[in-house]
Amino acid sequence: MNTTCDVAIVGGGPAGLGAALELSKLGLRRVVVLERFGEAGGIPRHCGHPPFGMREFKRVLSGPAYARRLVQAAEDAGVEIRTDTTVTAIRPGGVLELATTAGAQTLTARRVLIATGNRERTRAQLLAPGVRPVGVMNTGALQSMVYLEGKRPFSRPVIVGTEIVALSALLTCRRHGIKPVAMVETRDRPQTRRIDMMLARLMGVPVLAGAEILAIEGRPRVEALRLRHKGEERRLDCDGIVFSGRFTPEATVARQSDLALDAGTLGPEIDADGRSSDPQVFVAGNVLHPVETAGHCWAEGRRAAQTIFRDLRKTPKLGAGARIVPGAGLRYVVPQRLGAGSAATLNIRTDGAVRGRVVLSDASGRELAARSVRSYPEQPVRLPVPALDSAALAGDLTLRLDRKD
Repeated sequence: MNTTCDVAIVGGGPAGLGAALELSKLGLRRVVVLERFGEAGGIPRHCGHPPFGMREFKRVLSGPAYARRLVQAAEDAGVEIRTDTTVTAIRPGGVLELATTAGAQTLTARRVLIATGNRERTRAQLLAPGVRPVGVMNTGALQSMVYLEGKRPFSRPVIVGTEIVALSALLTCRRHGIKPVAMVETRDRPQTRRIDMMLARLMGVPVLAGAEILAIEGRPRVEALRLRHKGEERRLDCDGIVFSGRFTPEATVARQSDLALDAGTLGPEIDADGRSSDPQVFVAGNVLHPVETAGHCWAEGRRAAQTIFRDLRKTPKLGAGARIVPGAGLRYVVPQRLGAGSAATLNIRTDGAVRGRVVLSDASGRELAARSVRSYPEQPVRLPVPALDSAALAGDLTLRLDRKD
């Protein structure tokens, strides 16, 4: 079975639904969202706490309420949402291969938007030592069990990680009478703002930064987490472990479609318009930059939709441009290529907390854009770049970090 549409959107989270709604508002009537799960809405479906929706709906919502409103808005606008549909590959010419409950299908689209988001790394990927007892999970699994299945998997867990998603895990625990024993961070300081980490203090949860995980103990259930902190070995009695953060892009369909990937993000490589190495395929949301808020991804999806709408009037063509090469102290930059004619904003991540200046230069060493930065770990750093001339794009662009002591 082969069907056609104007735009196929892979992923029904905030970025994908934001793009679908915007495309419909712009006048497209054949927009299809392909969602692999049985319900669209993305990660917010699992987050039963606020705040969601201020940017989109001008009110504070819980995650599930926010997800429902996104879906309802898209459906009311005439967007077709196909759930239980997995895109296994995107072939040249905008041909999507689908695995559905009705069998294998294909869908041909004039343009494709990948908005598959990201996921937390597994315990195996984090190389956590010890046995594998019941009660070890990531934040997504915790929230799915609590909010979708109505289960309470433990009462006194340890939360490993201090990124913003770890605070989501704290709020989930609080709402369901679960009292975390501690938050453990293997890096030398918490990975989000000090003001955000006040939540742990208010809940009476100690934060142990710079800790080394030695072993998870217990059989068949978790009984303790053994670690080394400040040179001393400690044993935290607990009945669960939540591994939070350390996100990685959900880029399976991009890899299977032979799209160029970026070594820094592990997601698809794009230009300033969000175009991938396939000229008919665009990318938006957390598959590009793990991890941003739902509101940011929704806005990015809308911007991608506007670009796609304009692009539909043209013959698909891979944009020319100069590659951006990030230097020491910079984990990644999105987009990875810049072309002539329009301004752009770079989304940058540094290695840890930094104070200094980020500078974009052309091959001759001429500074094209710069800004001071004083960031906490995992903070998005935005660098506005003006429209560049052909001389600036004659070779690779260099992005560097000048640190201040």
